[in-house]
Amino acid sequence: MTSIFDWKNYKTLLFLGLIIRLVAAIFSEGYGMHDDHFLIVEASTSWVDGYDYNNWLPWSEGNQGHPEGHSFTYVGLNYLLFYLLKLIGLVDPYWMMLVNRIVHALFSMLIPIYGIRIAEKLMNQTIAKQVGWVLALLWIVPFISVRNLVEVTAIPFLMMGTWFLIRERGKWDFLLAGLIMGMSVSFRYQVGVFLIGIALYYLIRWEWKKMIHFCIGVLLTFVLTQGLVDFLIWGYPFAEFWGYVTYNMKEGTQYMANSNYFMYFYVCFGVLLFPLGILALPAYFASAKKYFFLFLPTFLFLIFHTLYPNRQERFIATILPFVILLAIAVMNVWQENGKWAKVYRFSWRAFWVLNIPLLLFFSITSSKVSRVESMYALYGNDLENEAILVEASGDASISMLPKFYGKAWYARFYERTTQEQLPNLNESARFDYIFFVGKERIEERIQEYDTIYPNKELVRKCIPSLMDRALHSLNPRNSNEYIEVWKTNVR
Repeated sequence: MTSIFDWKNYKTLLFLGLIIRLVAAIFSEGYGMHDDHFLIVEASTSWVDGYDYNNWLPWSEGNQGHPEGHSFTYVGLNYLLFYLLKLIGLVDPYWMMLVNRIVHALFSMLIPIYGIRIAEKLMNQTIAKQVGWVLALLWIVPFISVRNLVEVTAIPFLMMGTWFLIRERGKWDFLLAGLIMGMSVSFRYQVGVFLIGIALYYLIRWEWKKMIHFCIGVLLTFVLTQGLVDFLIWGYPFAEFWGYVTYNMKEGTQYMANSNYFMYFYVCFGVLLFPLGILALPAYFASAKKYFFLFLPTFLFLIFHTLYPNRQERFIATILPFVILLAIAVMNVWQENGKWAKVYRFSWRAFWVLNIPLLLFFSITSSKVSRVESMYALYGNDLENEAILVEASGDASISMLPKFYGKAWYARFYERTTQEQLPNLNESARFDYIFFVGKERIEERIQEYDTIYPNKELVRKCIPSLMDRALHSLNPRNSNEYIEVWKTNVR
């Protein structure tokens, strides 16, 4: 028991890292962004239930007749997990997602484990412990570790593969590293830039055998997960990969265009808070001289995403552990110089003072709560093909609602966004539910439907989480609104 709470012991930081992730898995419900739910959970669980939410499969009625560029590897693994849960009778959406978050929490523990191994091999034990503590307990890590984000779930593969590359026990380690890291590319195609950086490093050093074995491993995994799988689904290999390339060449540069070229630098070093993040920026670039093997692929990845017009904060999360590792290594060297020692110690203390409350907050904070709860209110009802009116005439914004939580795959949604639309809602309008979005004039808006639906009843009031409300206040585009679910009782 004493060893567990030995603060200098690796077991302690890994134990605490595991506990905080499990806490997040239990209490941090909902989803973080659009993609981690609608492109992963919504798609995979709909397949389990015999539906195709996004119409990705070529035999689906609404399919466009060509691949849209979504790798089936990660969504397919989620499908297998949810299918197994259904086989054992676990079909409640909340319980299914709890298991999903726990699986992701456990998998993410490979990040601090291999971060420690890499740091011990390339640096020393002191640096390895600092790296381990940060990767285990960085404030944002539990929140994103339990989400279905391909940018984050790809990280353990990169960390494991990097470990096999640096331990260099023989040619098979390079092949094995390629096989493992190839999975990260199958999760998210852009990770290939990181792997190109590794191959380029060996090319620069003229280490042909290492590069060849590594590349063979990557290609084998990619052929099996993309070539074979796509052949079975579409009838020809790499269908989704070419669909992705085609889409991005034609339209991808216009999707969510962002002119902030420094955004990823803010993310990479901002997560280390102030003032440690300020020191980490030059430290990362200074690492190029001694740790070029890790610097080159991370820098290429950073530059690629910086130059590409479609910029979203989560895209850079994949290299975050490597950036932190390199920055900490160099800052430790600087700390050995007397003039930097006090600044460095103060920065670390300030980091933990700020990090711990943020860590606790984000570990128990749910996201998109009102959307999730409003749809869960439909779960287990005796209706099919529910007709739902999303009533947002009180100047509220409307967002996509997650059908998964209501198991309402065939639900039909209608919207009312202005007061003038009410006269069109006469006796022929047979909505099964009305979702009143936003609190503005809500009592008045509810009363407007008394004539049409005299027997309607309140099912649930869905209140946004503290984080949802804060994000909405900072940016109204984050439409995390209060929602009341009313059943009309028309059938």
